[in-house]
Amino acid sequence: MDIRKVKKLIELLEESEVAEIEITEGEDSVRISRHSPGIKTVTQHMEASLDEEVIAAPSGDSSTATNKMPSSNVVNNADDFEVIAPMVGTFYSASAPDSEPFIQVGDNVKTGDTLCIIEAMKMMNPIEADASGTIKSIRIQNGEPVEFGQVMIVIDQRKND
Repeated sequence: MDIRKVKKLIELLEESEVAEIEITEGEDSVRISRHSPGIKTVTQHMEASLDEEVIAAPSGDSSTATNKMPSSNVVNNADDFEVIAPMVGTFYSASAPDSEPFIQVGDNVKTGDTLCIIEAMKMMNPIEADASGTIKSIRIQNGEPVEFGQVMIVIDQRKND
């Protein structure tokens, strides 16, 4: 399914009162839910930019939602490249629970290097670097849910090899 269609479905869900929608197109199937049971939801405002985060916490519990915010000590500059989640799923920092993580803060990466894996609909999707540089921050913990459009990793492009 085309990522633009998924993005449009997310926008339609945000504008409506519908809590969940599931679409099947051939072999592709997408389920978008406003709130998952037991999980606080991080959503993105999807207009011209993916930079502004909107945190939504059901039942007025903002303490858990605040913990999902990117760390405030990370300051983005013009040389920072943000790796954006291309899909909803679960973030994994390594190929197996007992394996070393693909990257750590301070590691140098090249375009095409595997940064992480997002599990979506029981499929493991490797996420590769679209820029070379040094890992400045990793904003998602291993095993945490990730939302479409969410900033996962920041690469400082000033420190290229």
